[in-house]
Amino acid sequence: MNNCFIDQIASQDILLRVTNLCGVCYDDLKLGEMIYYDMQEYRYLCQKCYEELSDKMNSNCEVVDDGEGLFG
Repeated sequence: MNNCFIDQIASQDILLRVTNLCGVCYDDLKLGEMIYYDMQEYRYLCQKCYEELSDKMNSNCEVVDDGEGLFG
């Protein structure tokens, strides 16, 4: 865990107040699962998207590897 995200268990209260969709892949965020709040983009992420995004970030919460290049 780094300081770019806040991890929380998805509670009924959270899911009622915010969208119940991941801010990246739009998959459902389910009650009781671990979710992550992206402090830079102000969105909730599922476990998979959190891990992918976290791997691409430097210590300043900047995306340094967006996975896209000239041919991809």
